[in-house]
Amino acid sequence: MSTTAVAEVNAQPVRANALAEGLARMDNAQKIKLGLGALALLAIALAFFFMGRQPEWRVLYANLGDKDGGAIVAQLSQMNVPYKYSDGGGAIMVPADKVHDTRLRLASQGLPKGSVTGFELMENNRFGMTQFQERLSFQRGLEGELTRSIQSLASVQAARVHLALPNQNGFFREQQKPSASVLLTLHPGRTLDRAQVAGIVHLVASSVPEMNPKAVSVVDDQGNLLSNPPDGQNAAGADVQKLQYAQQLEQLYTRRILDMLEPLVGVGNVKAQVSADIDFSQAEMTSEQHRPNQGNEPSAVRSQQTIEDGRPGSAQPAGVPGAVSNQPPAPSSAPINGQAAPVGVTPQGQANAGQGGSTRRESVINYEVDRTVRTVRESSGSIKRLSAAVVVNHKTTLDKNGKPVSAPIPAQQIEQMTALVRETIGFNQARGDSVNLMNAAFNEVVATEPEALPFWQQADKIELARSLAFPLGMVGLGLIVLMGMVRPALKLMKAPPPRIAEVQPLNAVLNEMPERPGLPMPTPDEETPEKRRIADAKRLALENPAAVANIVKGWVNGEAPN
Repeated sequence: MSTTAVAEVNAQPVRANALAEGLARMDNAQKIKLGLGALALLAIALAFFFMGRQPEWRVLYANLGDKDGGAIVAQLSQMNVPYKYSDGGGAIMVPADKVHDTRLRLASQGLPKGSVTGFELMENNRFGMTQFQERLSFQRGLEGELTRSIQSLASVQAARVHLALPNQNGFFREQQKPSASVLLTLHPGRTLDRAQVAGIVHLVASSVPEMNPKAVSVVDDQGNLLSNPPDGQNAAGADVQKLQYAQQLEQLYTRRILDMLEPLVGVGNVKAQVSADIDFSQAEMTSEQHRPNQGNEPSAVRSQQTIEDGRPGSAQPAGVPGAVSNQPPAPSSAPINGQAAPVGVTPQGQANAGQGGSTRRESVINYEVDRTVRTVRESSGSIKRLSAAVVVNHKTTLDKNGKPVSAPIPAQQIEQMTALVRETIGFNQARGDSVNLMNAAFNEVVATEPEALPFWQQADKIELARSLAFPLGMVGLGLIVLMGMVRPALKLMKAPPPRIAEVQPLNAVLNEMPERPGLPMPTPDEETPEKRRIADAKRLALENPAAVANIVKGWVNGEAPN
């Protein structure tokens, strides 16, 4: 064993003896302070240890119903997964490293089931259910399925669907049509555009047989009608849609003016506003015109009808009596040369054959008339009047000293800009359009930065202070305990014991006091003061032991003897 090792081994008992001697020199109050300080340091160390081992919590599920929340908490307890609540019990949080695993395990158990019930209601049909109960269960299941589909949209936080399904009866000629209403609760800061609302309307209408999309009403949680109002009703939603169309048209014309003038005067040196008067009325006009035939062209025959009626007269005796007169007339034949006998004229020799015959002929001809039928339907949203106001900044030039100087734009250039604006917006004098372009100097607005909040009012600083408050407080408490209690006790333990004054050599004492005579040494049988005190103490202990006991107790307790 080396000399150093021997020294270290010998030093350990010495240190232990020094610690024991230091504790022995401390009074009771100092010992109590030392113990309390050691306990405080131990508590601080344990607090830091457990604080460092605390897991990071993440939200497992939020906005759960009471039924789903209770089922999930019970399942987490069975899986031995730690959890806690946040947001006043509205969210369940678990350690960050167990979020995904816990969700998958809960999903395998069918959790969360959700407060909305769909077609699973049909799985619990009881024996003996009436037709009304079955129809009601089907309606509730369909409402639940539609609610789930609508809640899957990103902007929708919650939804409720109400269906009005009339009873179909074959004895009625006109059946009632189904209708639906949808109540939406949107996420804060989210909105639905017209296309998304139309998608919800068609989703509901397509899920119910014979439902017209016009029979679906969509309302938000503020009571605003999001879907198109039924025909013939003047709803506020239609007015808002018209206002949006007018604003979009005005912004379009304003953007056109800026795109035309900014390359000439610079970006930011022109301001424009356009006001559009829109006519949203709808009109339908039908006109019919008739014109006579043009030129020498023959008229077109549309239809022709001819009626001819002949009535023969009664036969009268005529001619020379005899056989010739009694013979029948010869058959008529068309003449080879010459003209045929006119109607109503009998041949010679038969003029007196009969009297009272008549013939009637009637002809009706319908001609086509040049007729024009025109139907004009004016579309809604036509422009009645446009008004444009444009302000152009003065141009900036440099003077002799090189400093920027503002100067107005020449009048000729102003007129050219006005003409450009008119052409840009499609100026129409007939409908009363107006354009006003003015040249003026813009006032430069100096952007002032907002005053910075004091650091104790800044949100990030407050959050940082909250996160560091506990660790810094524990460190400060540890320093106070260490400096105020433990350190003085350690100093007292490390202080060396008071040294007994070394006895000076006898020769030095004799040299300092040469004239002082030496005292004679006492004999063994000679009575000394110490011996007399010991004898008195023994006698007192025999005569009054109670008093001696009190004196000894006083010595043990550190009291000075009287």
